[in-house]
Amino acid sequence: MITRFFSTSRPIHLVLISLAVFVLFVLLRIAFNPETLNGLRIVEEIGVFVSLWAAIVIFGFYVSKNGLTLHNGYKFLFYGLFIFILPETILNSGVLLANLSVIFALRRIFSLKNNLRIKKKLFDAGFWIAVASMIYFGTLLYLGLIFVAILLLTVAKINDWVIPLTGFLSVLIIMICYLIISGNTIDSILDFIHAPNYDFSVYNNLEFVIGITVLISFSVWAMFFYVKSFREKLKAERSSHHLVIFNFIIAMILVVISPVKDGSEFIFLFPPAAIIMSNYVESTKEKWFSEIFVWLLIITPIVRLML
Repeated sequence: MITRFFSTSRPIHLVLISLAVFVLFVLLRIAFNPETLNGLRIVEEIGVFVSLWAAIVIFGFYVSKNGLTLHNGYKFLFYGLFIFILPETILNSGVLLANLSVIFALRRIFSLKNNLRIKKKLFDAGFWIAVASMIYFGTLLYLGLIFVAILLLTVAKINDWVIPLTGFLSVLIIMICYLIISGNTIDSILDFIHAPNYDFSVYNNLEFVIGITVLISFSVWAMFFYVKSFREKLKAERSSHHLVIFNFIIAMILVVISPVKDGSEFIFLFPPAAIIMSNYVESTKEKWFSEIFVWLLIITPIVRLML
């Protein structure tokens, strides 16, 4: 049984998911597009895969460190399954790099719960979100998550509210200095800003519809039970789980307003959705149902492949 195998926390879970994602990555980005393969491209693809793999590892780290799930491998299982359900998420290199920066920021945001080195964590979170927004402008929305975290997780002083903006502005200043030194005008920074795009016609594809429908419907289903379980959690833990919900909402908004609708924008949904589904599988008493739940996710990419 899949759920039984991943019900404990073992390194083999990360190894298996990493190997599966690596095979998919090679097939989609290299094997199906070999005509431009050269030494430089191989180095670039290695770098992109490392950013994807690092995002998975760091995600697992902050989830375990902050007790967002029990000690098991479900978080890796679901994150990996989401990539197979929507493989378009690994085709855009810029989005993968932006996602890694967001993961770095989320790691610092969720660690605010221990009330240690708050100022450093707030600065780091603002810094990484600035880096992400320079790559993918919509990730600027995650600044809001920092301020929600300050309200939910910390006993912050008034000046602490300014620190994330300081971290953000430090990246902006560095970018402006670079533009000046390189001979570009400061107006060039406006190239990073893209207007929202509300044209969803690209999703009018049966493969896309299946993947998106499964991801969102299963997430919403699991979220209903996830929120319901808050009353059973320790009071000290509830704030972190509330923050997961806000994370999911921000990611959904980002998907809706993303300037380029190519499927890659859904990768920002993976961290909160994986946490929510992991908690659902952990808490459900009907183990047979959780097994079916996971197998439906496994079958989805197979169905997409057959279309």
